[in-house]
Amino acid sequence: MSHIVTVQDAVTAFADFMEPTDAELDAIELEMPAVLADVDLLDALIITLDRTPSELDARRIRRARRRALAARAGLANRANGASLPGGAA
Repeated sequence: MSHIVTVQDAVTAFADFMEPTDAELDAIELEMPAVLADVDLLDALIITLDRTPSELDARRIRRARRRALAARAGLANRANGASLPGGAA
């Protein structure tokens, strides 16, 4: 019988004193609309796993896909705009 042993570094790598920084929290907040749009798309796809998709299901998936793409495009545009010097667009 083999025993499972944890490595001390792996256990303490996420100790209480290692909180996310403000920059990391800002990055998460910036990406949250895209994450939520992806979750909506997955929900729409999961609904159709056990049945033949109806026209309503197809529209729901198309709308969710468009929202996810728009959220990703908005995120990419904000990231590109933030890197321009002097705030020029």
